[in-house]
Amino acid sequence: MSEAQVQSRPAHVLEDPSTKAVARVYATAFLDAAASAGEPEPLEEFTTFHDGVVKANPELRQLFASPAVLPDQKLALIERAIAPKASPFFASFLRVLARHGRLDLLTAVLEEAWLEHEERQKLRRVQVRSAQALTDAQLTEIRDQLRSRLKIEPILQPSVDPSLLGGVVIQVGDTIYDSSLRTRVRELRTRLRERYLNEIQSGRNRFSYSEGN
Repeated sequence: MSEAQVQSRPAHVLEDPSTKAVARVYATAFLDAAASAGEPEPLEEFTTFHDGVVKANPELRQLFASPAVLPDQKLALIERAIAPKASPFFASFLRVLARHGRLDLLTAVLEEAWLEHEERQKLRRVQVRSAQALTDAQLTEIRDQLRSRLKIEPILQPSVDPSLLGGVVIQVGDTIYDSSLRTRVRELRTRLRERYLNEIQSGRNRFSYSEGN
């Protein structure tokens, strides 16, 4: 799986925990069924359908999400317009979603399926923020260091954040490695302020000691 494929996936999922939990159930079932059926690249077909068909056709997306459209009507659309162009496995999966009234969760199911796939393959998404776009050589160096130090297979997701001024911020899960210039400047200011306060307190202490004598 390439980083380009990761970036082509939906940017986010619905934040409702119950929605994500339901999507996770269907995503796991999708991957398990694909493995049992010997499907080589089920997520690639799923992603292509989502990005190239559903996202590109707002009317289709609205139809999938609308509770006013009966499951039988959605099934008829799948049989007529989608199944002839899809693999039998993927068409069957869409039918399952339609019968259970879950086509509105298509985006969430896809995102959860990618996350589950990455977990099974020991892959980890890594957010890399920098003040300027990093070169391929810089990204390769970051990737190699992460492999060596954290023993993971990183999927880098670079982004540009001019407010960092310089350096990079790397986030792996809940852990953040911050070497940005903005943070170094903030830390320097903190140290200088603490030293200044310590010097003032030290002067006060000497003054108080002299007065006492």
